[in-house]
Amino acid sequence: MWRLLALAVSAAVLAAPRPAMAGDPYAFFDWDVSYVTAAPLGVKQQVIGINGKFPGPVVNVTTNWNVVVNVLNDLDEPLLITWNGIQHRKNCWQDGVLGTNCPIPSGWNWTYEFQVKDQIGSFFYFPSTALQRAAGGFGGIVVNNRDVIAVPFARPDGDITILIGDWYNGNHTDLRKMLDEGKDLGMPDGVLINGKGPYRYNDSLVQAGIEHETIDVQPGRTYRIRVHNVGTSTSLNFRIQGHNMLLVETEGSYTTQQNYTSLDVHVGQSYSFLVTTDQNASSDYYVVASARMVNESLWRRVTGVAVLRYSNSGGAASGPLPDPPQDQFDKTLSMNQARSVRWNLSAGAARPNPQGSFRYSSINVTQAYLLRSTAPAEIGGRRRAALNGLSFSPPETPLRLADAYDLKDAYTLDFPDRPDAARPPRIARSVINGTYRGFMEIIFQNNDTRMQSYHMDGYAFFVVGMDYGEWTESSRGTYNKGDSVARSTVQVYPGAWTAVLVSLDNVGFWNVRSENLDSWYLGQEVYVRVVNTEDGANKTEMAVPSNALYCGQLHKYQKEQTPHHKMTAASAAAPAQSAVESQLLSAAIMLLVGALTFAL
Repeated sequence: MWRLLALAVSAAVLAAPRPAMAGDPYAFFDWDVSYVTAAPLGVKQQVIGINGKFPGPVVNVTTNWNVVVNVLNDLDEPLLITWNGIQHRKNCWQDGVLGTNCPIPSGWNWTYEFQVKDQIGSFFYFPSTALQRAAGGFGGIVVNNRDVIAVPFARPDGDITILIGDWYNGNHTDLRKMLDEGKDLGMPDGVLINGKGPYRYNDSLVQAGIEHETIDVQPGRTYRIRVHNVGTSTSLNFRIQGHNMLLVETEGSYTTQQNYTSLDVHVGQSYSFLVTTDQNASSDYYVVASARMVNESLWRRVTGVAVLRYSNSGGAASGPLPDPPQDQFDKTLSMNQARSVRWNLSAGAARPNPQGSFRYSSINVTQAYLLRSTAPAEIGGRRRAALNGLSFSPPETPLRLADAYDLKDAYTLDFPDRPDAARPPRIARSVINGTYRGFMEIIFQNNDTRMQSYHMDGYAFFVVGMDYGEWTESSRGTYNKGDSVARSTVQVYPGAWTAVLVSLDNVGFWNVRSENLDSWYLGQEVYVRVVNTEDGANKTEMAVPSNALYCGQLHKYQKEQTPHHKMTAASAAAPAQSAVESQLLSAAIMLLVGALTFAL
């Protein structure tokens, strides 16, 4: 039945008019996003699953493929899915954030369609609104090289996705209420690895009956392990007992290859390693993700533990966990480790030419913004987070749609390029006006007391520098002008700054945000508007999609959609397949008939 459904939807989508992406393969996915009852840390709660699974499936595609994801929102609240690190060239309409898309109403479906143009690497997707990522709905994205492009290492024997992240036993709606009431979320209840709780390595710290993740491997093989921190706000140190991890790629860039015994993975970041199973198989090995930059004695329970199991393993893992970095508060050690992640200049990525052929240091900076963050504070009578004293107010009408329909007063283009201490913090919908084909410098200054991560949609930026203290003009003298890695998410240490450079060659509205969910929810984000004023024929940006959802001031353009079905929390744990399939199949057949009629 599901195969028939997929064929029907695929045929319908192929028959319907679409952007010009001819010649490249299509990958089709049908996702029913619903609540699932789970107890990853031993406490039953409501998590967000995809097709009844938590976490969601891995999207495995190849450079330049077209990805079509039909999403049925079976939650009781609106939903958007964003694709962390996917650049959506010319196509911010698919970005899945409130500045570009109206959320999918409960019971409705919407189809994302985008191309992974000129990209390779390790990424992930997640629900982008209302703190939903704290409940799940996330999964890995693998973009493989085309066969004609050389990869700077031998083909691995296997490819393994590992999703790590801090976790709360409260539902995301409870966490949201805490933030709305001006409270901190507090210490997480634990860390999940691929949606599962810790292996019982310590009877006093881990209760009995918790399901843990087991990673099965063969001895004498080399595996590519892709690690993503999909959590709420905690930096995690990742390590595999007794095994070196050869770093080869991060967020679409091949790196210089160097071994690590452990690596700090900050919220929203992705890395891939080569791990060779060359150890004694007398017992299983621990795979650990533990909280970083915290008081270890208080945060011991915030540790995820999985098991690496050789096929000839002699028994269960036992004994103490492999040691974390010696001093949890040694931020200098962590920063030096971050600085050691460099671009592999000789390797090609999605194209045959070497990554290093793009000489970013020879390009003149045309715009510079220093974005300062501070601890949340009261703004407009509510506890908010801000950048440069501006706490972003989510739009009722997506900013890009507002531009397309020439709506006035949807936003302002007066975002300050420096903090203004003389002006009181305020809630605003202010946007950075980026210059198309300009070269922008962004300095993230973290004056908060905790670690932050920042992400930019639509681009990979060059991480050219980071240090402690206040950034000054003279700090540019410390920038790495040769082999800074290009990525989309970067950590900013407390009391420190991180500088990035980005070439604004992708037209659209692009979200710059804190990846820490609580900071993002409280307003720590901004959009960069990149417009080609000379493009009158949609050559540098695709037109509004024919299936665009309309909301806010443009709601009058929206055609109503009859809700397909709504699963109850109880049925979500064991879906009634026949009812679901029947309704979706009917919808797919109607879509197919309509599309074929249009084509004829």
